[in-house]
Amino acid sequence: MNILKGGVIFLADLIRATKIPIEIDFMEVSSYGDGTDSTGVVRILEDLSQNIEGRHVLIIEDIVDTGCTLQYIIQNLETRHPKDVKICTLLDRRGRREVDINLDYVGFVVPDKFVIGYGLDLAQKYRNLPHIAVLDDEEIP
Repeated sequence: MNILKGGVIFLADLIRATKIPIEIDFMEVSSYGDGTDSTGVVRILEDLSQNIEGRHVLIIEDIVDTGCTLQYIIQNLETRHPKDVKICTLLDRRGRREVDINLDYVGFVVPDKFVIGYGLDLAQKYRNLPHIAVLDDEEIP
């Protein structure tokens, strides 16, 4: 399962490197709006199309910071009775963590800076950068 939109590029690369049979579904969730800080309100914009009851679920994330959105998603998914739920994130911004969350697979730990590129955005911009970059403070509205 992928939390659209930021993680889709990471997901595509991960799929190509995966040798076991998998199925993919998408859930679009937002807590940021157009800013650089979470609003604290989690909204499910698009829900899963497949039943996950009794299945292994791997959530693919682009970045985990406060953990609040991810905690909400996990609680939501657990009501659907999957066999288990694991989390894979490209980036872990631990300095902003507000809830204790277990990340099963972490690509990189990043500092408390706003990052863009490789799917990560600011108000839907910069997703197409082929690398991950720190957004300069003067560029943040």
